[in-house]
Amino acid sequence: MGVLLGAIAGGVVFGGAVATAKDGLAADGQALVEERCSACHQKEADGSLHRIDHVRKTPEGWTMTLFRMRQFHGVALSDEEQRTLVRHFADRQGLAPEESAPYRYVLERRPSVVEEPVNDGDLTVMCARCHSVARIGLQRRDADEWRRLVNFHLGQWPTIEYSAQGRDRKWWEIASTEIPQTLGGKFPFKTDAWTSWQAAPKPDLSGRWAVAGHRAGIGSYGGTATIAKADGGYRITYDLTDAAGKPLKGEGTSVVYTGYEWRGTGTLDGKPVREVLAASRDGGRLDGRWFLTRQDEVGGTLHAVRVGGNDSRILGASQSFLKAGTSARITLWGSGLDRGEVGFGPGVSAKILSRGPTSVTVEATATVDATPGARSLTVGKAKSDGFAVYTKLDSVRVEPDFTIARVGGNGGAVPPMTAQFEAVGYLNGPDGKPGTEDDVRVGPMPASWSVEPFNDAAAQMEDVKFAGTMGRNGLFSPTGAGPNPQRQFGTNNIGDLKVVGTVVDGSTTLTGTGRLISTVQRWNDPPIH
Repeated sequence: MGVLLGAIAGGVVFGGAVATAKDGLAADGQALVEERCSACHQKEADGSLHRIDHVRKTPEGWTMTLFRMRQFHGVALSDEEQRTLVRHFADRQGLAPEESAPYRYVLERRPSVVEEPVNDGDLTVMCARCHSVARIGLQRRDADEWRRLVNFHLGQWPTIEYSAQGRDRKWWEIASTEIPQTLGGKFPFKTDAWTSWQAAPKPDLSGRWAVAGHRAGIGSYGGTATIAKADGGYRITYDLTDAAGKPLKGEGTSVVYTGYEWRGTGTLDGKPVREVLAASRDGGRLDGRWFLTRQDEVGGTLHAVRVGGNDSRILGASQSFLKAGTSARITLWGSGLDRGEVGFGPGVSAKILSRGPTSVTVEATATVDATPGARSLTVGKAKSDGFAVYTKLDSVRVEPDFTIARVGGNGGAVPPMTAQFEAVGYLNGPDGKPGTEDDVRVGPMPASWSVEPFNDAAAQMEDVKFAGTMGRNGLFSPTGAGPNPQRQFGTNNIGDLKVVGTVVDGSTTLTGTGRLISTVQRWNDPPIH
């Protein structure tokens, strides 16, 4: 990924402890607000600071605001002071867990997410043409404050009058009256969820955790993590293994904003990574994603539950399927897995090879006549869906079915953005037809990969030759930036490609296809797009 705005400004939202300045000012968020902000944001009759006290945002949102204050308005803030202010604002004026939940994909920087269109009047035209829906939804203001934001947009970027669907209608009347009311109703400043979260005790996340996750193209992994308090934040140590049993070690530090927003930085398997996780209200669960520091499209999911107590939970498995008439070594990861029978449903036996509180490894064998379809895994009273038994696959889908990659640039300062694909096997559902909503997802399959021109224009421009290469595990790596004199018109090394994943299932060969557009760099890569 490109460098975060927060990293440019120095006040990154990731990392460990919030340092203390020698004069003590950087340690006191409210003192910093009074010292550095109140000269422009004057106090109102109720004692609140104009604009500042009437908006709520995520840590990334506050990072972007403070970057703008420094970049555009010359506010004097050290990197240390900005970190303190981000924490101060996120804790005091953040979002409740329920408010951020629908939009966490943008905070976690999940690749290949296609947002649903906004169906509230002119919001799509006025806001979502330039911003993600998530960027809008991760702010909270009343209607009057949304109106001020509209005025700010016009003052900062006056050319918006000439943008698509702006001219030849009463666009300013819509933007300044209807849109703020819509936004104020959909994303209000005062909510029951935020009032409840402010009053709720904030969890202590230290302890031992069971962990599981999946990295597309690589596979599943699991193990344990130990979290300890350290310097105003936390230190975490990972002891994981991949699906083949290879150790994956990691460690890092984190800050937790708003009582539940975990932002970590460290290493995993020797590579620098960042983590964006959300803690549950009771502090018993962590969910989110980790990704490479400089390439956020490369990463995996992470789910964790506390170890101990009487509850048993299954977080994940080393593989999500078993073919009838075969055996496989399968590891289940979770908590409380050292008690109770291990079950895969009728027709599947499980011989326990090793067992502990956070994992159990079995030799699972499916009979030839085992009924195909979705199954539940059980360990004692713990239950998890997402497992399947199959006799033969009915179809294969390339996932994601559409995504983008980007060439790198600026002498390596902007790394290329890769694209990861998986070939996922499916069974037909009750309707007997492939590609419908009732299909049963079997899971990622070993596949061979190739690319073809997506259309005639791509064939004419020889996109397959110039755009990049597909790796054996479904990873597309774009070619370096152009312009390229070997191409028609000397154009950049971009391309419009059909991605083909081929799976051999016994005597049957199945293929799935997806679309990949490899395009130019994203020079401006803010924490929230």
